[in-house]
Amino acid sequence: MSGTTLADALRARPNDHGHITEAFAGRTGLGWHQPSPAEAAEGRALSVVLPARNTAYALPAVLDALAAQKSAGAVEVIVVDDASTDRTFETAHRHPVVTTAVRLAVRSGAAAARNVGARLAGAPTVLFLDADMVLPAHVLADVAARATPEAVLVGFRHNVAYQGTPCGGARLLSGAPRLEADHRVTWTPPADTLLPYSGITLSRPLDGRPLDATDDFQALGYGRFYYDWDLPRMAVTALLAVPRERLVDVGGLDEEFGRLGWGMEDTHLGAALIANGCLVIPLRQAVGFHLDPPDAGARWQSKLAAWPATLAHYRLLLARPAPAGRGHGFATTTDKHLIDAEVITR
Repeated sequence: MSGTTLADALRARPNDHGHITEAFAGRTGLGWHQPSPAEAAEGRALSVVLPARNTAYALPAVLDALAAQKSAGAVEVIVVDDASTDRTFETAHRHPVVTTAVRLAVRSGAAAARNVGARLAGAPTVLFLDADMVLPAHVLADVAARATPEAVLVGFRHNVAYQGTPCGGARLLSGAPRLEADHRVTWTPPADTLLPYSGITLSRPLDGRPLDATDDFQALGYGRFYYDWDLPRMAVTALLAVPRERLVDVGGLDEEFGRLGWGMEDTHLGAALIANGCLVIPLRQAVGFHLDPPDAGARWQSKLAAWPATLAHYRLLLARPAPAGRGHGFATTTDKHLIDAEVITR
């Protein structure tokens, strides 16, 4: 589709992923949304990439949860510290589950940190995970067992309030996070208020169920919307697995988003991967505890203030050609970040 705009490419792509989910069930005897036993991931390598910026309050619990994962597949854990001013990097390189810890010399944004991690990744599948996201023990096996060269695997998050420990970290949570806590599952938008992503205004309250209403996102292909949600917007890098080869080919995440503010870089990555032939598939069982920071309210307001700028940039990119063949540029850009970075590898 050389010369085709990204928006045009999205309108031409379906999201019928039934052949992937059915093939998995036939091969393993497991349901697509069923938690996987450790042996289901045998022989299937996974690179977990965590971008981290001042997340020392949560990172020990996150890394402990990764160390407790029950997966027979090879796993590497790469933490990329985006020039934190707290103990994030020290926490990362001292934890035994971390195979590579990187500290960027200057703050470059979450997109750049994720790109650096993906550059160093050795597995065919890269799992992006927020550095404040605590995973149940089956999630890495779930992802590794289902990964394919065309699947973008989408997990979910249950935001929970920060709970400190006497040692200064966050409490390692027990129990199961709730799938319904994610806005892509249950969503109640305001009435008589402009929804900025789609530009529509609802005249009455809506009890929305995006995941169910779109048949696990299959009905969102060909550029369709579910009110304020479309397929690219379902790709949220808090818990997102992507084929590394496709990620590199589209040039990784656009780092301009990080310079502008917060948000939309993962939506753009989703759009680029869809245009590159990928299918976006949810894993309902892959739900993590997203630990809000102690100052969550203030951080959220700061993020929202920057969203108009990042949304405008995303719309600008939709009018440009669909990204492809950008592997050389991806390597060049990420290698520049690594020149002055501190890298500790086990």
